[in-house]
Amino acid sequence: APFAKLLPTTMNFKAATLTLLAGTAAAFNAPQSALTGNGVPAARSAHPSPLRPENSPLLKLEDASSSSNPFAKQVAMAAGGMNMVAGGAQAEEYYEGVRIGPPPDLPSLLLHNRIVYIGMPLVPAVTELVIAELLYLNYESTSDPITMYINSSGTTTATGQQVGFETEAFAIADVMKYVRPPVHTVALGQAFGAAAMLLGQGKRGRRSALPNATIQLNQPKSMARGQASDIAIKARETQANRRTMCNLIASACQKPVNVVEKDCQRVKYLQPHEAVEYGLIDRVVENEKSLPVKPSFITQLNQ
Repeated sequence: APFAKLLPTTMNFKAATLTLLAGTAAAFNAPQSALTGNGVPAARSAHPSPLRPENSPLLKLEDASSSSNPFAKQVAMAAGGMNMVAGGAQAEEYYEGVRIGPPPDLPSLLLHNRIVYIGMPLVPAVTELVIAELLYLNYESTSDPITMYINSSGTTTATGQQVGFETEAFAIADVMKYVRPPVHTVALGQAFGAAAMLLGQGKRGRRSALPNATIQLNQPKSMARGQASDIAIKARETQANRRTMCNLIASACQKPVNVVEKDCQRVKYLQPHEAVEYGLIDRVVENEKSLPVKPSFITQLNQ
């Protein structure tokens, strides 16, 4: 029971066991001055309180490592290979001198190279992440460009089912214009509807598409239900979103708004070279040399 009181509740079982053994080993190596003439331990004036830091068995690890007791040294070396952190001990494993651990996650590698990837429909969770990344990269550097890769079906699924609102795309477009670093856009796979609008919001001259990407222009859909008055209110909001979408696309393509509105009345597919002629993008990326930014980790892999 006294030993159990000495163990911090936040340490895991392995670290607690090693700590207790180290403290016990150091106690066996106590100097003879602590014993009476009969070899009996001298009486202590008071029982050590576990609340006092100087009585913690963690402090005995350092003494045990410098002790002449081989058992104490072995336990101290075993405990030394563990990093004591808040909440327990974290073991570091090495194999032939190489640290073994989980690989870094890809989103962190992309963000480190100032790359934002949109690979899902524009639902609120995706919008929140993209805006947070743009704001962070703006804080990190106000001059280095940001590359945004777009492979999204917009606010609908590939089958046309609505899963998000156009305001999600408007929020991303506003932040793209708000941040100081230039945003280079690259389309791959698909850029439908609101995603095509985001593609055109990149810095002029730095809007690209891969050779087999597909770009689609369409108009917002209304899934309003309920009373006639509610449907009329939603219809007016949908019309307002349609005008905003067409204005953004017309500004990006330098076309009259009425031309864009006519093209968006029905689904309009654009191949990359057609998107260049339409003015939505500036070039088609054919090889690695024409990438807007070559990530540093790709350079390191090629070495």
